[in-house]
Amino acid sequence: MSRSLRIAVADDEPVMCEYLEKTLPLLGHKVVAVATSGRELIDLCAKSEPELIITDIKMPDMDGIEAAGIVVQNRPVPVILVSAYHDPKLIERAGAEYVQAFLVKPIKQADLETSIGVALQRYEQFRALYREAQDLRQALADRKVIERAKGIVMNRTGQPEQAVFQRMQKLASSRNMKMVDLAQMVLTVEEMLAPPQKA
Repeated sequence: MSRSLRIAVADDEPVMCEYLEKTLPLLGHKVVAVATSGRELIDLCAKSEPELIITDIKMPDMDGIEAAGIVVQNRPVPVILVSAYHDPKLIERAGAEYVQAFLVKPIKQADLETSIGVALQRYEQFRALYREAQDLRQALADRKVIERAKGIVMNRTGQPEQAVFQRMQKLASSRNMKMVDLAQMVLTVEEMLAPPQKA
């Protein structure tokens, strides 16, 4: 069984809401919000701060995909979509990055349990990849700045690349600075010392 979660559910059919309210505790989870429309789901999630959302797609005033999208913008959580329809357009929209699983009504308890487990697993993988991508982007950006600074120092001193890199590394360490901050200083000084451009 997956870990116990605080879950918000949304469906405009009272029977479905009742089913989820009864079934989820049997799986070890707590239902912290029950909504019958998209807007109500947004409001209740702001108050209850669920760890997972299970929402019907077709609901009055705002569908579950749109409502869940607004919720996760403020507080990222995994989402399981529920629908009685096999509409290809809906399934395409259900491919949003925050949607981790898709259930077709009628829902069996075993399917619900499996989907929650899958949703959590996919969500953790997505979060890890997202963090890694952010770190990778930053690392690539820092590397470009360091490479430019290294080139400037090589031109000024005539030293080989490895020697310049070690010199920068040693200086950054002695000043308790990040290499990229030192490199940025080199670029700034080079910009100041460059001859003024003619208008």
